Amino acid sequence: MDKYTIEKIFNNATRSKQIHEAVLFVENFKGDFSVSFGYGGKTIDMPIQSASVGKLFTTACVLILQERKKLSLDDLVVDYFGKTALHELHVYKGTDYSYALTLSDLLFQTSGLPDYFTEGGIEKRASKEDFAISTVEIIEITKNLKPHFAPSGKKAYYSDLNFQLLGEVIEKVAKMPLEEVFHNYLFEPLGLTKTYMPVDNDFVPNVFYKNQSIHRPKVIMSLRGGGNATTTAQELMIFLKAFFNGYFFPKGLFEKLSQYRKLQITMGPLYYGGGYMQIPLSSIYTLYRGKGELIGHSGSTGSFAFYYPYKDLYFTGDVNQMANPGLPIHLVMKLAMAA
Repeated sequence: MDKYTIEKIFNNATRSKQIHEAVLFVENFKGDFSVSFGYGGKTIDMPIQSASVGKLFTTACVLILQERKKLSLDDLVVDYFGKTALHELHVYKGTDYSYALTLSDLLFQTSGLPDYFTEGGIEKRASKEDFAISTVEIIEITKNLKPHFAPSGKKAYYSDLNFQLLGEVIEKVAKMPLEEVFHNYLFEPLGLTKTYMPVDNDFVPNVFYKNQSIHRPKVIMSLRGGGNATTTAQELMIFLKAFFNGYFFPKGLFEKLSQYRKLQITMGPLYYGGGYMQIPLSSIYTLYRGKGELIGHSGSTGSFAFYYPYKDLYFTGDVNQMANPGLPIHLVMKLAMAA
C-alpha cells in the first residue's frame, strides 16, 4: 500500500458534507511504513473523543485482571452488583435472566440486553443538551426496555450497558476509580501523556452532530466503561499495537476472544468478539472481493482503531461526526480493500 492511495481514499472521504474535520494515521507494526493525513486543521497529535473505541481500554483492563486471577469471565454479574440493583433487568418471554448474566456475556455482547444509548433515548437527548447520568439511572432506563434474546452465547446485540457494567466491575475489583485504573494499567506503562479519562475540569473535545459542533463533557464523563476517553491518533496507535501484540495479556488469549457473532442489522457488517469488533472483508458488503478481516473498534463520534492482520496494517483516527457512525467503518474498509 502506498501513500498516494491512502491519501486519495482519505481525500475522497473528507469530501463528504458530513465531515468537517478528520485525521488518519496508518502504520505497520515496525513503524517503517507510516503515513498520516489531516483535514480541517486536525493532526495526529490533536485530541479526539474516543467514544466506543475506549471499549478497548475497558477490555484490556478486564483481561489484565483476569490474568492476575482477580476475576473470571465466568463470574456472575450479580455477584458484583447485588440482586436489588439487577432485579428484573433482563426479563425475556416471562423468564428473568438478570441473575444468570456473566462477565463473558457483557464482554462478548451476548447478554441480550437492550441498548440504553440508542433505544433509551440517551443518544437523541445528548445531541440536544449536556447532562450527567449515573449507572443506577442507566440500569433503570434499561429495565423499561425489552431485551432482545436470552443470554445463551449464540447471539450478539451491541449494548453500551454491557461495558458500563464492566467499568463498574473493574472499579470494584481494582478498588480505585476507572480513570486511575486506565492510567495505571494502560496509559502510564505505554508512556501515553495525552490519553486520559476526563473527570472534573479536564478538557473534553467537541464533536460534530450534523453541522453543529457540540460540547458534552457531562455526558462523556458519565458513560465511563463504554469508553469516552480523550486521546490522539498517534497515542491510540501505540495502544492498538500493544493491545493486539501481547503487551497487556498473552496473544494466545485471542483464540478465545475471536469467537465472533453477527451484531444487529443496524450495525451493518460488524461482528463482535471478546471486547472488540470484527469486519470480515469477504462478505456481501464488499461483494466478496476482500481478504482477511479488520479487528478493533469504532466509536459513535467517528473515532476508529482497527488492525488489518492480512497486511500488517494499523488504522487510527477520527472523522468527528456523531450523526453517522458508519463513516469510519466505510473509511477503514476502503483502506483495507486497497491494501
